[in-house]
Amino acid sequence: MSLVFGRFFLPNNVDGSPPIPHGSRVKIRMDTPSGVKDSIPAWIKFSVQAPGEIPYSGIYYDPPEEEKYVFKHPQPKRPKSLRIYESHVGMSSPEPMINTYANFRDDVLPRIKKLGYNAVQIMAIQEHSYYASFGYHVTNFFAPSSRFGTPEELKSLIDKAHELGLLVLMDIVHSHSSNNTLDGLNMFDGTDSHYFHPGSRGYHWMWDSRLFNYGSWEVLRYLLSNARWWLDEYKFDGFRFDGVTSMMYTHHGLQVAFTGNYSEYFGMATDVDAVVYLMLANDLIHGLFPEAVTIGEDVSGMPTFCLPTQDGGVGFDYRLQMAIADKWIEILKKKDEDWKMGDIVHTLTNRRWLEKCVAYAESHDQALVGDKTIAFWLMDKDMYDFMALDRPSTPRIDRGIALHKMIRLITMGLGGEGYLNFMGNEFGHPEWIDFPRGEQQLPNGSVIPGNNYSYDKCRRRFDLGDADYLRYQGMQEFDRAMQLLEEKFGFMTAEHQYISRKNEGDKVIIFERGNLVFVFNFHWHNSYSDYRVGCSTPGKYKIVLDSDDALFGGFNRLNHSAEYFTNEGWYDDRPRSFLVYAPSRTAAVYVLADDDDDLEPALSDEAEPALADEAEPEPVDP
Repeated sequence: MSLVFGRFFLPNNVDGSPPIPHGSRVKIRMDTPSGVKDSIPAWIKFSVQAPGEIPYSGIYYDPPEEEKYVFKHPQPKRPKSLRIYESHVGMSSPEPMINTYANFRDDVLPRIKKLGYNAVQIMAIQEHSYYASFGYHVTNFFAPSSRFGTPEELKSLIDKAHELGLLVLMDIVHSHSSNNTLDGLNMFDGTDSHYFHPGSRGYHWMWDSRLFNYGSWEVLRYLLSNARWWLDEYKFDGFRFDGVTSMMYTHHGLQVAFTGNYSEYFGMATDVDAVVYLMLANDLIHGLFPEAVTIGEDVSGMPTFCLPTQDGGVGFDYRLQMAIADKWIEILKKKDEDWKMGDIVHTLTNRRWLEKCVAYAESHDQALVGDKTIAFWLMDKDMYDFMALDRPSTPRIDRGIALHKMIRLITMGLGGEGYLNFMGNEFGHPEWIDFPRGEQQLPNGSVIPGNNYSYDKCRRRFDLGDADYLRYQGMQEFDRAMQLLEEKFGFMTAEHQYISRKNEGDKVIIFERGNLVFVFNFHWHNSYSDYRVGCSTPGKYKIVLDSDDALFGGFNRLNHSAEYFTNEGWYDDRPRSFLVYAPSRTAAVYVLADDDDDLEPALSDEAEPALADEAEPEPVDP
């Protein structure tokens, strides 16, 4: 294959082989006003860090035809409701190591499928020289991270996901770029303005990174090509665009409290060039790949965010509903008696009319060192000593497991049209994420201590969720049951949603979503007999999901064979009602008996651990 570099043409060798062999190191050398500059080509398709070397090397990647991966499976159609398993390939091993694309393909994808999710969102794909950046300080935008394997192995991973019926979404970073001048785009031509705004406008003071100039035609060409590249070459099914709030405003959403006033969205602080870029990106993606999914990470509530571009919107399919996770952390800092049912409901339902949102109780953000997961907020150090079933539980553990399940179910039930969970959080992973790193000095002079480049906290202990002698398994089984419930009834995308009760004294929330009736009793000790639940449809109801089921680590206080018959007469603004038993700290979901064709056996027929190997598990330290 003949090669063209800028204005230079390199013909094939006499034997027809390419002038630059596959796997060769390549770089660009430029004479710049500030001197000679060696750079990795901006469009490089692969780059690696050789053993013992600090800088990365650009690799000319063009394997012979017999070595190229050939996709075997068609891409799945976009599901009506999106249930996303957010993941990171490198930390997806139970062992303290950097995991590989191949291991993720063979070990993690089947787990995601069995848990009931229909999409996997993979972080840190674009090459980033600093592992601890979580993939957010991108250096080579067209290159998949070499620390996990080769481009062909990534393609094999995506093809396997498609075989399992899973969409594969990429966490794409077009909001900023690494300020690394050795490996990335910064100072590419010897100036600070080749891809970025010059001066302070081109620097993100909190992220210590460079900011693109979206008004530049070449920057638009570069980023739009990048979006198409991942969809075309690797068959990704869509993107979660990172840091969109930072892109759309010159203040980057920092130290700004968005109140919903339209002057906050359409004023001098709005970066019109960036908004236009997002419109162009969504128009290109949906125009060329109609089944592709785009999700925007925006906390501001920008109007028209999820309207089609042809209607004047920004064009995203979903907004990531970031306020929900923040609200749960705020609530978890309070005593149970201070939880406000109306506050919970308002946050979960506070979204624009007909705008689809992806809800989550927590994501990777809450799992990072320096923050705390919901499980840690609830159970803290007790998780290290009282999660084994052969040891007595504690009130803190009982409370934590119960609320962990309830928080997730109500977030999925009311929070949006999609749902997201970061890997391991489904069973209350007992450790935070701490990437291997050394001491780091920030631009302001302060120093962040390192961890001696340890991988001990940069992994996921899936063995804990699979162990049938640990309480983690009950939480994992409940998360799986939630996904299966949504798969069957599609309640997240149901048009019918009605909140009939948010009682501050009883600490009870009741709502209808689709054909289901959800009853949440958040009270810490009050259980209610003959509690009246309003509903719209007459008939016989039965329990289809119960957070207090022993399978999920509960106390089995509800009778699943019981039948609940409706009474005529208005109650809680509903035309009829039925009576239930609502135990403390329990969520139960009811459905008309005629609508339920034996879903419950599918949720509870696995006496053995749902995800464990058949062999007897080795003892593990909880």
